[in-house]
Amino acid sequence: MAMDWQVFCKDTLDQNVIAGCFGHGKEYTYLDWLLNAWGWTVSVSLTGLAIALIVGSIVGVIRTLPDSPWLSRFGNAWVELFRNIPLLVQIFLWYFVVPALVPPMKSFPPFILVVLALGLFTSARIAEQVRAGVQALPKGQRYAGMAMGFTTVQYYRYVLLPMAYRIIIPPLTSESMNIFKNSAVAFAVSIPELTQYALQVGEETARPIEVYLAVTVLYAISAFVINRIFAFIEKRSQVPGFVAAGTGAGGH
Repeated sequence: MAMDWQVFCKDTLDQNVIAGCFGHGKEYTYLDWLLNAWGWTVSVSLTGLAIALIVGSIVGVIRTLPDSPWLSRFGNAWVELFRNIPLLVQIFLWYFVVPALVPPMKSFPPFILVVLALGLFTSARIAEQVRAGVQALPKGQRYAGMAMGFTTVQYYRYVLLPMAYRIIIPPLTSESMNIFKNSAVAFAVSIPELTQYALQVGEETARPIEVYLAVTVLYAISAFVINRIFAFIEKRSQVPGFVAAGTGAGGH
């Protein structure tokens, strides 16, 4: 069967081909819809990633605090809870169960609930990476910070975390790329992202191959851009002699 790429230039209502492939006024093509769906995917992924990095860093740090057993137990429980419940189950819990238990959250749009679910799910994985990064550092770095008179917050801020984050950039890159893939579960609560687009438009147009190829390309572009951003950050932040060359993000 020959490919028909003009499917993206068709009006979503009457299926007529529109010159230039972009709609005007009330006209709306499948290409317009595709780019809008990509925007939703990027928004869900980047917002979820921001939450995951912030929460995951906090949880990862408290799991390594000295003489803080209760905080460590809390961090461990957080990781076990969010890491061992499937993401799709967490999406439904946030969408149906949490608003029933916390009535003010009933007014939250689905976008916020999905982002919270995706961000907290990923935060458990990032917390584990931050913990591993801090614990991989020589103990002398912690003692050096204490010897300089730094408080616990200060030697984490100025000594441990800057080095730990350099170590964990490669796994952070993988998690950041994975979050774009995991954002596909947002279709389950009717977020108009790429997966929902592929399912609906493939059925409407009877051209699922073209639609899925286009969606796959956009997922690949998103992941590649994230990969290159983290590769640039890793290259610029390397400490000579500390992180071996050639272990960068994406295997560059």
